[in-house]
This record gives sequence, structure tokens and C-alpha cells, in this order.
Amino acid sequence: MQIGSYRFDRSEFAGSLGDLGTLIPLSIGLVTINGLSFSSVFLWVGLFYLLSGVYYKLPIPVQPLKLVSAIAIAFPEKISLPVISATGLLFGGALILLAFTGLIDWLARLFTKPIVRGIQLGLGFILMIKGIDFISSPELLMQGAGDTASLGGIPVNPLLGLAALILVLCLIASRRFPAALVVVAAGIVIGIPFGSLRGLEWSFGPSTMGLVTPDVDDLFTALFLLVLPQLPLTIGNAIIGTTDTARNLFGTGKQTERVSNRSFSFGMGLTNICAGLMAAMPLCHGAGGLAAHYRFGARTGGSNIMIGLLFVLIALGFGGIGIALLSAIPYAVLGVLLLFAGLELALLIRDITERQELFIAFLIAGISLATTNMSIAFVCGIIVSRLLQWRGIKI
Repeated sequence: MQIGSYRFDRSEFAGSLGDLGTLIPLSIGLVTINGLSFSSVFLWVGLFYLLSGVYYKLPIPVQPLKLVSAIAIAFPEKISLPVISATGLLFGGALILLAFTGLIDWLARLFTKPIVRGIQLGLGFILMIKGIDFISSPELLMQGAGDTASLGGIPVNPLLGLAALILVLCLIASRRFPAALVVVAAGIVIGIPFGSLRGLEWSFGPSTMGLVTPDVDDLFTALFLLVLPQLPLTIGNAIIGTTDTARNLFGTGKQTERVSNRSFSFGMGLTNICAGLMAAMPLCHGAGGLAAHYRFGARTGGSNIMIGLLFVLIALGFGGIGIALLSAIPYAVLGVLLLFAGLELALLIRDITERQELFIAFLIAGISLATTNMSIAFVCGIIVSRLLQWRGIKI
């Protein structure tokens, strides 16, 4: 079915599932370890998906702020609900300031094509490695259910990953049986005999939600521990990288007329301020997520509208059991989604042919792999690129 420029079909819905590999593990970690409200988290994920799909009319992804999420999960004793709230407020305010002042466009000039391609290549490799880790993990499911599941002494998860990988390769171009939809559904069904829904007590309605007010100490903790380390990565990947990826995948005509660094910066800023008031998970877009949605069939904002409505329904209707439902997706399935998302993103480097540009791109990708820190990688890339230009060095 098509309504205006929005398409609602199996391919669009399958594409909307393509980025679950990053969204689900981090969000569940924040809910279970840091105590965020399940309904607050997924309500804002759903609303941001809906707003992005309606405004851009493209499958623009919604992701957790990865660095913020990783630090919060690693140090729960320091990252309380008020600190998460402060992070959303400060981060959102900074992005709105960048958008209104035009500073985001000035910063974008530092990100030349080889630097952006290097960021995309490095992130693509990181996603592929993370995907392989998920596939090779002996644990089948999150939340401990079925973590030692095996058949004949062989862990089920890697076997499922291999089967899912073959299935995706066979269905990658199919519109009748979209790959992501098939492997997610099959993974959930396979997980049930191994205890994915064990102990589930059905209850309806949202989990507890409310406004959270941070104090001055919370603001300082958020600023120095979470916001400042995250900003460079967000500018490079979630804003500039997503703009570039959208124009590469969908062209530079009418379809992407609303895509810009300023619009992404303002949209993420406003959303994070609103989510921050409820201590929900800080959110962003991302080049990798866009590549994932595209790889698995999403081509219009209809994809966002469908997944957005699904998350809003889960948040408000099944808040009490939402963790158990989302944890029923096996690690191997999430890993396969990540693997193909990384491949799609890494392949964007194919439009670079000059040795000097390739040198910068691979340098950034290599540093990002070695450090797993995209901020360090692209700062080094900018410095080396400027040095080569200044000294007139040819590679």
C-alpha cells in the first residue's frame, strides 16, 4: 500500500527491523542496569522514528548515543537517572545551538569526503566485528534465559547465526520474503523452546514514567563524563555521516531535499531535550543505521512510521513485559543484522579512487578499529589530512 510518498509493505517493515542490532542490546542494558523506565525509553524511540519518517519521508534511523550508553552501562554507580536526564538536556541544547548558529555547517567543512568515508568504513568494520561477536557467542538470548542452550554439545547460537546468514544471502533481494523480517521471526520462534519466554507473566499498560529533575552536580557529571566525549562522534557520524549516506543512497534531488546537517542537528537536539525531561535514553541518528534500513528493504518514511508505531504500542501497552519480549530475539539474529549493516556502510568507500584520499580513509578506519574510538580516529584523520595539504605531500 502506498500513501503519497510513504510505502507500507513487507519490504518497508523488514527494512525497519534492520537496525535492531544496535538498538535492542543497548536499550535493554540501560533499562536493566541503570534503571531507566522501559516505557519512557521506547516511547521516545517510537516517537522519534515517527517524527523522522513523517518529516524526512526516508528511513532515517533512531539509535542510542553509543558512547553515552556504553559509559552508563559500565559505570551504573555514577550514572543515575538524574545524570541521564541532564545528559539529554545538555546534549539537546548543544545540538540546537549548533543548528541555529550555523556552526554545524562550519564544522562540516572539516569533514571532507575521505574523512567521512573513513568514518563510515571504520564504523562499518566495527559493526561487522560486533556482529561476528554476537554470532559466535555461546549465549543464545539476553537476560540469561537459555544461555547454555546446545544441541549435541554444540552451542545453538552459532548454528542459528550460520543458518540466519545463509537465509539472508538467499533472501537479500526478495520482496516477497524480506530477509530481515524472516530471520527475526524465525529467531524468535527458535528461541521459545530454549526458554526465551520462560517465567513471562502477562501484564498490560506502561511501566512507571515521570519527570526527572537533575541538580547542578548531575549537570556537571553529565557534561564532563558523557556529553563532551559524545559530541564529536555525533557530529561526525549521526549528523554529517547520516547526511552524506542519505544523499549517496537516495540522491541529491527532491527525495532528500529536507536532509541537511542543520535539520538533523535541530531534530536530535529537540528530541533529546524532551526525552531528557523523562530520563529516557539519549538518541541520535546514524550512518550505520541508515545503511541497515536500506540494506534490508526500507526506501520511504513508511518504514519509520511502522516501526515507530510498534515501539509506541510496546511502550504503552506492554511496558511490564517489554524487556522479556525484546530479549526473545537471539544474539545470532542481531549479529547477522549488524554484519550486513556494516557491509553496506563500508561499501560506501567505493566512490574514492585517488590514492591520497584512500590513504586518509583507511588511516581513519584503522585507528577506529585499533582504539574503538571514532572521535580519536577522525581527529587524527583531520590532522594528517591538513598536514599533507600544508606540506604538499603526495602519497
